[in-house]
Formats: sequence, structure tokens, C-alpha cells
Amino acid sequence: MKKRTLISDIAKHLKVSTATVSLVLNGKAKQSRISDAVAQRVRAYVDEVGYKPNQLAKSLRTGKTQVIGLVVEDISNPFFAMVAWLIEKQAFERGYRIIYCSTDNNTEKTKELISMFQERHVDGYIIVPAKGIEEDLRTILREQIPTVLFDRFLPELLTNYVVVDGAAGTSAATQHLLDEGFTNIAFVTTDSTQTQMEERLHGYARVLEEHSLLQTVKRVAETKDAAKAIADITAFIQANRQCDAIIFSTNYLGIYGLEAISRLELSIPTALGVISYDDHDLFRLYEPAITVIAQPVERIAQHVIDILLEELKPRGKVTPLSMQQVVLSPALVVRKSSLRNGTVSAAPSKKYRTG
Repeated sequence: MKKRTLISDIAKHLKVSTATVSLVLNGKAKQSRISDAVAQRVRAYVDEVGYKPNQLAKSLRTGKTQVIGLVVEDISNPFFAMVAWLIEKQAFERGYRIIYCSTDNNTEKTKELISMFQERHVDGYIIVPAKGIEEDLRTILREQIPTVLFDRFLPELLTNYVVVDGAAGTSAATQHLLDEGFTNIAFVTTDSTQTQMEERLHGYARVLEEHSLLQTVKRVAETKDAAKAIADITAFIQANRQCDAIIFSTNYLGIYGLEAISRLELSIPTALGVISYDDHDLFRLYEPAITVIAQPVERIAQHVIDILLEELKPRGKVTPLSMQQVVLSPALVVRKSSLRNGTVSAAPSKKYRTG
């Protein structure tokens, strides 16, 4: 096995002190009055031998691990996967590494993951919070560890967060269906009371109330059992044949819904108009293509990492961390599934801003 190159080896070869090498590697050559010529010699030799600093030793010295903990609900969900990938990409470019994991929206699992990150002394947290972790977050905030929530927030806590205006998205979707001539619109959501899910339901309900129309809501139990969820949605559609359109509050419910509609041999959009919250490759490829309320994943990731890295900047201990709460607008991407007569077969998808 090749012997690991140490700072002392570099110093000995270049006939300089280990402190000089360390200062150059830490970007402190100028302020330490190390000449440009010496600094250049150090950097050139470091590149030549492929020296990599011992990250553990560096973290003990600086108190920083250059690691961020990212906790999402389900990394297999395309929305969370894309946001995580974008965050990881931008963090890497700025010298940070990401460790991420899924909670399955399980409170105890979320608590254990946060505890694991605490033991690893991560520099900051990016969290999609589950209910019941308020005290864990209070501990992190008391310790002034930079933290950003996204997708949802916890009303009881004052935290940084980046969310999307779910009510605006479902309001726009419901109004679009009404404009297309659908008059009996159902809403299929989870039984979660998390902020983002309640807002999506509220947006739908608000528009129907404004038009004095009946609300038909199905809450599907959160489960990994796809067959059960599909059966529940199938039974709901069968029991509510008067409904001529459905909005699904998540992309996975939308996919389950398409399976249920297919089993019932109902045509889209003739028998049933369909819109889903969150885009998915399947929705673009499905025939007819499915109208969606698309979240701005790139902007979400950008705001999340910008806020966290701003919080990670060195500051005096007496300087309190600021709080930034960002609410972004989704876009209603209109495709054939929500057009009453299906008359745009040759037309591209249309996008409408919701806010």
C-alpha cells in the first residue's frame, strides 16, 4: 500500500516549515506574509504528489466537517430525488458534502436520523420535517446549528424554510377544470395533516366554495402498500360516479389514480378529467398526457442551499442567525387530461403561473 503523504513530508521536501505548508493549504498565505513564490511552490508540489488533507484532522482543528445532513421523506420520489441531486451538486461546488437519507415520514426514524447527524457533527441540516420532531429541532436551533426546512414547515417553530404555495397551485387547477366545463370535481389526498397537504386541500376547497359547488374529498391512508391505496381510490371513484374530474394531491397518488381509472375502464378526459400535484415522467408519456401542478425544483434547491451556506458563514457568537422564509409559486402545466374535448392533440403543453 502506498504511504500517505503528510504535511511534514511536503515541508521536508520543500525545506519549509509545516506551519507554512498548512497556512498555504488553508488559503492564509497572504495574511501570514508568505511570499507568492513560496506559496506557488507549495501548491505545485501538492498537485504533483496528489496530496489530500486528512478530513478528520482538519475537522478537529477547525470545528467544521464540511458535511451537511439532508433528511427527506422519500428519496425514491422524483420530486425529492431531483431536489436532493440539485442541492448535492451545488453544495459540492462550494466545498461541502451531503449525507442524505429517507424518513418514510416516520417520526421515530426522523428523530434517530437527526441524532445520527448530531453524533457526526454535521455543519448544518436540510430537513423535510415529520410531525413530532419539534423538540429535536428546538435543540438544534438552540445550539445555533444552521438549519433549513423545505417542502413543509412546523408552525410551532421559527425556522428557515423554503416551501411552495400549494393552495395557489390547487386553486389554479380547480379553476382551470371549471373553466373547461367540469362541474363535479373530487380531490384525493393523504390523511396527513402536514402544512403542505392541508394547503393543497384548502386551495381546492376555496375555489369550490366561491362557486357554491360540492366538495368531494377522499383521504387515503399513508401506506407503502400500493395495492391497498389503488383499491381505496378505485372504490372511491366507483362510489362517486357523479364526479367528472379528480385532482390528486401528490404524484404517487396520481399514479395510483391512473391505475384505478384504467381498471374501471374510464376514458380520460371524456369520462374523467385528471390533474396531479407534482410532475413525473409518466405523466408526460401517458396517453393522454396528464396536467400537473409543477413545483419549481431548481428554485427550491437554489434557495435552500443559498440560505444554508449563508448561515454557515463565520460569524461572532453573539450574532443571532437570521430567519428566511421563502414561499415559491408552482406552475399549472396544462396537458390533454384536463381539456374537456381533448382538442389539443397537436398542441404543446401550456404553462400558467399560479402566483
